[in-house]
Amino acid sequence: MRAFRIFAVAGLCASVAACGDTTGEQVAIGAAAGTVGSAVLGGSLITGAAVGTAANLIYCKERPGNC
Repeated sequence: MRAFRIFAVAGLCASVAACGDTTGEQVAIGAAAGTVGSAVLGGSLITGAAVGTAANLIYCKERPGNC
């Protein structure tokens, strides 16, 4: 069940990814989205923030034209 929550948070973060212009903005936006997603799903807020940060950074670096 825990793995499902982590993937659900990652999916949520990817679906609401908003890049930001700088790496700092990307970290802040990803962490916020991950924390909110984790709170909604009843998971660990720290884990949600970490997953959200990673998801947004990877998305923005891999698809800069979509940001």
